[in-house]
Amino acid sequence: MTGAADTTLIHGGTFAVLGADGGLTGRRGSSPDGLFHRDARHVSRWTLTVDGEAPVVLVPSAGETSAHCMLTLPGTRDEPPAYTVFREQALAAGLLTESIQLVNNRPAATTAVLALSVDADFADQLELRSDKRHYAKDGARRTATVRPDGVDFAYERGDWLARTTVSAAPAPTAVLPVQDTTHRLEWRLDLPAHGTTQLLLTARAHAPGAPQSPAATTPAEAAAALAADRAAFVDAPLPMPAHAPEGLAAACARGLSDLASLRVNAPGPDGELLRVPGAGVPWFLSLYGRDSLLTSLFALPYRPELAAGTLGALAATQGTGYDAFRNEQPGRIVHEIRHGELAHFRQVPYGRYYGSVDSTPLFLVLLDSYTQATADPALALRLEKQARAAIAWMYRDGGLDDRGYLVYSPDPHGLVNQNWKDSAGAICFLDGSQAEGPIAVAEAQGYAYDALVRTARLARTLWDDTAYAERLEQTAADLRSRFTRDFWMAGPDFPALALDGQGRHVDSLASDAGHLLWSGILDEPHARRVGRRLLEADFFTGWAIRTLAAGQPGYHPLSYHRGSCWPHDTAVILLGLARHGLADETRAVARGLVAASTHTDHRLPEVMAGYDLTQHRRPVPYPHSCSPQAWAAATPLAVLTSLSTLP
Repeated sequence: MTGAADTTLIHGGTFAVLGADGGLTGRRGSSPDGLFHRDARHVSRWTLTVDGEAPVVLVPSAGETSAHCMLTLPGTRDEPPAYTVFREQALAAGLLTESIQLVNNRPAATTAVLALSVDADFADQLELRSDKRHYAKDGARRTATVRPDGVDFAYERGDWLARTTVSAAPAPTAVLPVQDTTHRLEWRLDLPAHGTTQLLLTARAHAPGAPQSPAATTPAEAAAALAADRAAFVDAPLPMPAHAPEGLAAACARGLSDLASLRVNAPGPDGELLRVPGAGVPWFLSLYGRDSLLTSLFALPYRPELAAGTLGALAATQGTGYDAFRNEQPGRIVHEIRHGELAHFRQVPYGRYYGSVDSTPLFLVLLDSYTQATADPALALRLEKQARAAIAWMYRDGGLDDRGYLVYSPDPHGLVNQNWKDSAGAICFLDGSQAEGPIAVAEAQGYAYDALVRTARLARTLWDDTAYAERLEQTAADLRSRFTRDFWMAGPDFPALALDGQGRHVDSLASDAGHLLWSGILDEPHARRVGRRLLEADFFTGWAIRTLAAGQPGYHPLSYHRGSCWPHDTAVILLGLARHGLADETRAVARGLVAASTHTDHRLPEVMAGYDLTQHRRPVPYPHSCSPQAWAAATPLAVLTSLSTLP
């Protein structure tokens, strides 16, 4: 999560995290700043001085389509500041553009020296996180070349070449080296009494494999283009049900606006350009299987084009062979795609990483859901081959044939856990110890059941393959009949979080059980017991449902997956509560999520701390939460859907 004074701009797969003064410092850790494009930081320093002094913030940077701030030099009541600086910044794909207006506040002409220190460290985003990992980069070289209107930065390592071009109009009076590749652009600006001068600055990212960024433009023009693009996605009205919680309409509008900005380009099966929801900033602005699928499912009744794009992009990247380093297997749907240097050199497996047990069944769930919602069979007919390959993966490598359930084993190169709770230690026994694989997590079995039922419907109604449909229906019925027998824990009267490699109950009480209501794998009595249990005080904070019930040895309110609250997790549960007619519970959870959004300008974060509202009257932020984040942005739409289905 960015600091309170930061402003985040996002457009076309590019984002910038700017300080209160509009500057960039090159900081790292949980909230790095910079201009980011295709998983790399293309501007790491962007600091302004006037007459050798750093201006102070009069009005901090703020805005969504563009950022505006107002700065001044230090002054006193008796000797007010000589200058005021107005900065406006905006993005296009691969491009940061800035207008600087310098105003002379005095009644005499003067010459001001304005300087901008700039640098590009080209750090891979995975290097910037505070996880103490270091990556060898033998032969890497960073250079800076002065040009008449600015400076060219370059980073070379083997066949990898990234560049950033900083240019200005008017051209600087001088471009001076400072340290390493940092350069200072200087202007000597003649200002008449109470006069004004203006500069236009551009930083253009040239990333390997990326299309050329658009021509240079002013911040106002870039902001207008972004606003028009966003309005086309956001402005269609949403029907609000009677007695909707106050603030739901605002939360939906904010969520749609965030989803519009988070869209990234991805190729489809025939190379066509698709726009899909990127998972979130600052760490995940790219196609993610699970995130993009659930986001698209939440948005499906209102923005079905997201689902169409996501399905096409995931079909285009579906696994075709075996690659243990990337966890690729034929038919498997990708977990994440990265475009950075570390992925290119296979120092991390995430260039195209398949370590997800649930993206594949969720792909099938979305394919049928889209077909039902739109009454358009074209996409399901076009993607029949990919859907059949996904089913084949579930039987073969997913584990349905050998173990009867979808399973995963910890990946020594990548993710220890491969369900949505993918942090190490998240799939834990009651004592807090991590389960060992092959692990069958509860919610993935629900997704598998739903995928089998839905794909059977496609086979029967669209693909003219009754025998295939009957096979899938029989597998689904068998899975449903065994699931409660194998996963239900008699003592707590609740499903186990998972079965470990020995078939033992992973006996923590976890929110994953709520996903079983949504998928339909539980019969009505068991589903209702789970739904009501999740509304008890150890699970429901008043804002959302904890990932792990409070009071267990493994619980911690500030743990990523063992006690925190994720709005999207609660949204899946909410849809399940509504599916089973638990109206009071549905309304209570919906009120909690909407109330939480009112404390953060109607934007739900990726994750909140697990503190109860009786402990603190505002939702407590989770320190490393992404914001905006796609499935959190789509959560108000799931709230709207759940309430709309109630009588």
